[in-house]
This record gives sequence, C-alpha cells and structure tokens, in this order.
Amino acid sequence: MADAARVLDMIDVTPAFTADDAAIYEARFAGVSAQDMLAELLTGELKDRIAAVSSFGAESAVLLHMISRIDRDVPVIFTNTQKMFGETLEYRDELSEKLGFSDLRVFRPDPRLLAEKDPTGLRWSYDPDGCCDLRKVEPLRRALAPFDAWISGRKGFQSGTRRALPRFEEDEGRLKLNPLADWDKARLDAYFDAHELPRHPLEADGYLSIGCKPCTSKVMPGEDPRAGRWRGWEKVECGIHVPEKPGEEPVF
Repeated sequence: MADAARVLDMIDVTPAFTADDAAIYEARFAGVSAQDMLAELLTGELKDRIAAVSSFGAESAVLLHMISRIDRDVPVIFTNTQKMFGETLEYRDELSEKLGFSDLRVFRPDPRLLAEKDPTGLRWSYDPDGCCDLRKVEPLRRALAPFDAWISGRKGFQSGTRRALPRFEEDEGRLKLNPLADWDKARLDAYFDAHELPRHPLEADGYLSIGCKPCTSKVMPGEDPRAGRWRGWEKVECGIHVPEKPGEEPVF
C-alpha cells in the first residue's frame, strides 16, 4: 500500500488587515460617533481580537472610560519603560481600578537587551530614538503579538504631525483604531467633567503630554500639547506611531 501523502505544516503569514481594509473601515464609520463605532466593533467582529494600548497620560481616561462602558474584559496594555513618572504608575492603578478593567497587561523592556544596549540607563540623553525602540517599541510588539487589532489614544490636535490622522490605519498587519482622532481639547475636557473622571496629577503642573520622565517637560502657553516631549530634539514620536506629514492626507 502506498504511503499517504504527508501533510506539511504551514505557517500563515498573511496579515490580518491591509491598508485597503483600513480604508474600508474609514469609509464605513465616517460620521459615526467614537462611542458607537467602538461599541459595534468591540462586541462584533473585533471581539477577542483587539487590545487597548494606553500610556495612562493626561487624556487617557476618556478613551478608557468609553471602552470600559462597552467591555471591561478588553485587554489594556501599558508599556512600563522603567523611566516613567511615579505619578503615572499611581494614576494607572487608580484609573484601571476605578474603571473596572479585568485584564491590565504591563510589559517592560527586555532586560537582556537593556544590558546590551543601555547598560548605564542613559541612552535617552544621546539617542532618544534608540531608547524608545528598546523601552517602548519592542515591548509593545511583544504585547500585541496575540492580537489582530489595537486601539490608540492619538488625537489630531496634539501636534502638527497628527492633523491628518485617520480613525483607521494598518500597522504591521494589524488594524489600528484612533477613535478620538477628530476630538479637540474642549471636547475632551467636557467629557472629563460630564463623567467626573480623575485627572493625571501632573497635568495641573503644565505637563499636557506625559511620557518618560527624562524626556518630558512642561508645555508653555501657545505651544502644541506635545511640545514638551523630547524638547531640543528633532523627534515627535516614540516610534510606535509613524508621524503623518503636515498638510498631507494619510495614504491608505
């Protein structure tokens, strides 16, 4: 009797989502509120396939509150760079408890990579891009491995490089949602007040965009909210997000 043909194990490397898919979602939810959009997707086709990524920064409570009202079991990912403000870590614990999330996932830099590439812990002072890659990008890539989609808290008003921000993007084969892309500061503040959400303790001191302690400074009157990030460097993003070019529409 002839041996049966052996079935080869195959690894599916097809991306879960493409740029074309993101464009379809963008058109599908045009004019739909952030809350309704999230409710449909989190309870529908993206259920158990999506995570929320949060810095627990100055405006994070708005998006997290929306998600918590839909499904508190949505995983919430926080990358602890080990250079965070102590106030941010306290705020993370306070807010996640208040909103009742059941699956807060904290990812940290790989200690072997830190020992190899940042043994003094001072890489931020001479190579902020390399520091962010070690402490933010690589841990988040590990954190997102089980998911086909993720939710970002970016808003278009935060800086010139975010003004063309769409609500849906393709990112490394995943669908990335920016539900608050078209929200401005007044709308965020009104949401905070309406739902009595706690503020990040550093916001009142002039920190309007809060990242790692060594690379975050106070924002001066008239500056973009993210002007206090990497001040003095030609750097506007940590590497998790690719900045849009000012004045250009996003390419799908």
